[in-house]
Amino acid sequence: MPPSAPPDVPSALRSWFVVHFVADIVFALPLFVLPRQFLTMLGWAEVDPLATRMVAAALFGIGIQSLLGRRKSAETFRGMLNLKIIWSSTATAGILASIAQGAAPMAWGFAAIFGAFCGVWIYWRRRLEVP
Repeated sequence: MPPSAPPDVPSALRSWFVVHFVADIVFALPLFVLPRQFLTMLGWAEVDPLATRMVAAALFGIGIQSLLGRRKSAETFRGMLNLKIIWSSTATAGILASIAQGAAPMAWGFAAIFGAFCGVWIYWRRRLEVP
């Protein structure tokens, strides 16, 4: 039986970490295994498999750690939330810059997903502030 989770982290935040794991893996798998086919299907004209697989690796790392750390303490969650805020905010900025340079229309969807997750992580990070 898995160890019980420390009570200082809301169960809703723990659930968000599981949702984030699922979302990351759903996108990381095709980006890693079939980068050209997956991104071409989403409207990209040019695909760099190396860069795509590096993004997939980041998604795997952050997503899997979200699942592994879902029963940890508030201190651990604060560190992971900081990482998630940095990753999602810079990814959103990078996607928006790419849109300005002519990225595929689906990039708006990715910007919305990363932006929404960034908002979620900022909300929870503020809730976990040390009193």
